[in-house]
Amino acid sequence: QAQLVESGGGLVQAGGSLRLSCTASGSIFRINAVGWYRQAPGKQRELVAGIARGGSTNYADSVKGRFTVSRDNAKKTVYLQMNSLKPEDTAVYYCNADVVRIPTMPEYSYWGQGTQVTVSS
Repeated sequence: QAQLVESGGGLVQAGGSLRLSCTASGSIFRINAVGWYRQAPGKQRELVAGIARGGSTNYADSVKGRFTVSRDNAKKTVYLQMNSLKPEDTAVYYCNADVVRIPTMPEYSYWGQGTQVTVSS
């Protein structure tokens, strides 16, 4: 099995910063694309940022210029640096990774348990 664990969430004032981490563990051969998602109360889960294994990135329009996604393949960790946070960024943040556990097998999608980010005004 493979597991994803997010960390780094918390309470921050508007304009502040947080850095989230998503670390994979377990039986893993390779981690391909990873996405950071968020879900606010009463809203659908949405993609915030994604990063391919090679490092190419994409962002939701609402976070462009404020959030940066990066990865350390050796540490099996993906980061989400969040700057200039706004109250509307308040949500549970989840990471999702496409994981290859065995070289001859296809990738599977795994989710972390989520970490709460609360931005006060």
